[in-house]
Amino acid sequence: MKDLENMALLYDFYGALLTVRQQELMQAYYLEDLSLAEIAGEGGVSRQAVHDLIKRAEAALAEYEEKLGFIREYRERQSHLARLEEALDRGDQPLAKSLVDTLKAQ
Repeated sequence: MKDLENMALLYDFYGALLTVRQQELMQAYYLEDLSLAEIAGEGGVSRQAVHDLIKRAEAALAEYEEKLGFIREYRERQSHLARLEEALDRGDQPLAKSLVDTLKAQ
């Protein structure tokens, strides 16, 4: 089963670092929702070749995240922003100020 949310984030953050061919395959498989067989038929290669190339692209994206951590930082900021909104809605100014300071420090 495709992990669309995670792959979409990985591709959004790091897709430009992939080769053009890897980008094409990832777009076809994840964004256009084509099957491996459909992609293979269009490209004149085997289904296994497409599978291997996609797996290598996925591994490269995961490695970029492991080394750079942009998605982890993005999710942390999103969490702080959600907590900040809640604090502002409740009128909890000290917590809101603390969260703003945390976000500034990042």
